[in-house]
Amino acid sequence: MHIEVRHNPSFAAARIALAEGESIRAQAGAMMATSTGVEVEAKSEGGLFQGLKRSVLGGESMFVSRLTAGAGGGWVDLAARLPGDLTAIDVEGGLNLARGAWLGSSEGVDIDAKWGGLRNLVGSEGGFLVQAEGKGQVLASCYGALDLVELKPDEGIVLDSGHMVAFDDGVSFTTRKASRGLMNTLKSGEGLVFEFTGPGRLWTQSRNPSELVTWLTDELPFSRN
Repeated sequence: MHIEVRHNPSFAAARIALAEGESIRAQAGAMMATSTGVEVEAKSEGGLFQGLKRSVLGGESMFVSRLTAGAGGGWVDLAARLPGDLTAIDVEGGLNLARGAWLGSSEGVDIDAKWGGLRNLVGSEGGFLVQAEGKGQVLASCYGALDLVELKPDEGIVLDSGHMVAFDDGVSFTTRKASRGLMNTLKSGEGLVFEFTGPGRLWTQSRNPSELVTWLTDELPFSRN
């Protein structure tokens, strides 16, 4: 499998070249186009319970699309819901992704939901993460531009939870309120933050999807009725 990211960073799309009989699993609705002969199958990976767990806890769709190349191979184009960048991440062990960041993965990588910290009292950041385990590649999407931070041993960073895309299993983290006390939280407008400590890789996004939802809710006509 070979992944080529095009049209990045603003409106990225990924073309995945597949050998004959090779498959990629993708978020439902992420397929943009395929070459002739690619078979598309929607199923609940891991059974009904695992599908519900990913959907309710991990923020992903209950069903996963499996796209398999026919005779002679083929290609698949995937795109995310929000405008932004895409990246192909090599996984050997474990990778943690924010809700909605998983776009697709190769065979040999399993996805599930895991606890990622307390929720924001006035929002929906934090909570559960999507965990990818195994060996292969994961295609991750973000809102806005993507940055890769490579943390050295014991090196730390504090990141607003809405700007986190993914991080290696080797990176340790805790979650806390950005400001002490409810009044400080309300005044600053900041909610939950992650405190990451290396070594390992961390991917961040320049825009916060939750802020987009808040802005749209305030601006759309029905929200003023």
